[in-house]
Amino acid sequence: MAVSIEDIKKLRSMTGAGLADVKKALTEAEGDFDKAKDLLRERGLAIAAKRSDRETSNGCVLVKNVDGFAAIIALKCETDFVANGADFVKLTNDILDAAIAAKAKTLDEVKALKLADGTDVQAAVTHRSGITGEKMELDGYSVLEGENIEVYDHMGKHTLATMVQLNENMPEVGHKIAMQVAAMKPIALDEAAVPQEVKDKEFQVAVEKTKEEQVEKAVEAALKKAGLNPNHFDSEEHIESNIGKGWITREEADKGLEIKKTVAAEKAANLNENMIQNIAKGRLGKFLKENCLTDQEFQFGEDGKESVAEYLKKQDKNLKIVAYRRFTLAAE
Repeated sequence: MAVSIEDIKKLRSMTGAGLADVKKALTEAEGDFDKAKDLLRERGLAIAAKRSDRETSNGCVLVKNVDGFAAIIALKCETDFVANGADFVKLTNDILDAAIAAKAKTLDEVKALKLADGTDVQAAVTHRSGITGEKMELDGYSVLEGENIEVYDHMGKHTLATMVQLNENMPEVGHKIAMQVAAMKPIALDEAAVPQEVKDKEFQVAVEKTKEEQVEKAVEAALKKAGLNPNHFDSEEHIESNIGKGWITREEADKGLEIKKTVAAEKAANLNENMIQNIAKGRLGKFLKENCLTDQEFQFGEDGKESVAEYLKKQDKNLKIVAYRRFTLAAE
């Protein structure tokens, strides 16, 4: 049967589907709007299932605070073209509004909610996936509850959002700390909040790195003592290349390789364990200072270098960060 342009426009307005898809669905449904909507929904499910193994590295991240309930949510997709679309951003915002209205605590709770038009959240995401032809998924949901919460959408680009809660009502300070969290991506509020397994792993990495450096220094010193340029012996591949360029002879190459082998083995067997441990502790301390929010160098002050904790104390001696949240689409 023939389908009128008015009916096509009406169904398109109701579903957000493309003109060609709407026309096809209405034609197959013989003008029955409910049946046509079911057809569009089924096709959306099919497309979503077909693209389930695709990577969703783009999307829209939104944050909002309403009456002491703040939340971040991300609706992810495959391309920035879809992510920047007005309908996609609106859907993300509608889902966030529903989550905040219901004071949802988990992502599973959000997926089970209904939007203002009565549509299930997960069904709405699947439907939008069918319209765009891209895989979509909700991710990154987190909340903060209580007073003195500031939210921040980095540069208004909807790709990185943060929330910060203070123990006092100081919005300007809270906003700056939210910007700090966005810029410096802390892994914990302070050292006490860093899981012990993270500290143990970082310490072991520091130990191994220190050992490697001590061996490398010993080998470099030995090569120099033998009259050889250490830069010519950084890898076996480069050694062969340097021979071909005439920078070292075959005899010098063999001599350098023997020095590297014997000196490295001897140094590795006689490392000063106390020194290794002390250097590794220093490296762990640096890691914690760079990655714990209160210990980080504050990026938005006016008085030169100071930590976030020092900045807070200058604003009010009792001012503290209660909690923070951060989510980004970027690979970091």
